[in-house]
Amino acid sequence: MIKYNSRIFIAGHKGLVGSAIYRKLKEKGYKNLIIADRKKLDLRDQQKLIKFLKIKKPDFIFIAAAKVGGIYFNLKFKADFITENIQIQTNLIHGAYKCGIKELIFLGSSCVYPKNCKQPIKEDNLLSGKLEETNDAYAIAKIAGIKMCQSYNEQYNTNYKCLMPTNTFGPNDNYDENNSHFFPALIKKIHQLKINDKKIITLWGDGKPKREVIHVDDLADACVFFMKKKTKEFLINIGTGRDFTIKYYLELIAKVILGNNKVIIKYDKTKPNGVLRKVMDVSLAKRYGWKSKINLKQAIKMTYESFLNELN
Repeated sequence: MIKYNSRIFIAGHKGLVGSAIYRKLKEKGYKNLIIADRKKLDLRDQQKLIKFLKIKKPDFIFIAAAKVGGIYFNLKFKADFITENIQIQTNLIHGAYKCGIKELIFLGSSCVYPKNCKQPIKEDNLLSGKLEETNDAYAIAKIAGIKMCQSYNEQYNTNYKCLMPTNTFGPNDNYDENNSHFFPALIKKIHQLKINDKKIITLWGDGKPKREVIHVDDLADACVFFMKKKTKEFLINIGTGRDFTIKYYLELIAKVILGNNKVIIKYDKTKPNGVLRKVMDVSLAKRYGWKSKINLKQAIKMTYESFLNELN
C-alpha cells in the first residue's frame, strides 16, 4: 500500500508527463519523491540503473521516460525510437523486478492500437490488427512494454499497471516545428500568427482526421489515482472519450489565443494525415472511479499561459 511517506521514483521527471506526475504528487502531499536527470542516470544502462534502484529503494516507479516525437521524427528516426524506448522500459521493468519492487505504472500511448480499430478503442483491441505506419516503430516498443508488464505479473506476481493515454498536452510540451505532436504545433502556429499579425496558417494533411486530447494535469491525476487503486485489469485507457477534427482544434485554439477563429487555412496535402479517427473507450477507468476534469477550452488557456512563461 502506497503511503504519503512511500519512496516514489519518477523516471522522466523533466518531460511533459513526468513533470506533471511530479507536480501532482507534491500537491497531494507525497514527500519522498526520487528523481534523476540524464546526467546522473542513463536509463539505457541497465547495470547503473539497477545499482541506482538498490541504493534508492523505491516502493513505486512511474515509467514516464521515453523518446517521443511527432509524425516527421517518427518516420525519419524509426530505429532510434524502437531501440531507445525498448532499452529504457526494459531496464526499468526488469530492474524493478530484480530489486523487489512490486508496483509500477508504465505509461504507453493510444498509438499501440491498430490503425483501423473499431471506435471507440477498447483495451482488448490491442494486437487485433495492423499498426499505423507513421509511428509503428514507437508503437511496437510500447507494446513490448505492455506485454513485458503482463508477463512479469503472470510469472512473478508483480502489480505492474499500464496506462494508455490519448494525445497529451500541457506545460513542458515540445513545440519544435519538426518534432512536436499536432496540438502543441497548432498552439505555436497560432501564437506566431498573433505576434506577426497574420491570418494565414498552413495545416498538415486535410484537417479532417479526428483526435482526442487530454491535458497532462488530468493524466497525472489518473496516474496518482491508479497508483493507489487496486485493479483486476493491468491495462487501462486514459482519456476524455471525446474527439474532434484537427480543423476544429485549430479554430478553437485561434479563438482562445486570438480572440476569434477568423484564420485562413491552407492545407498541405503532401503531408500525411495519420489515422482518420482515434478516440479511446474510457469506460473501464470510469468504472474504477476516475474521469477527466479539465474542459478543453480551460486546458488550452492553461497551456498557452505555460507556453508564454516558457518563452520568457
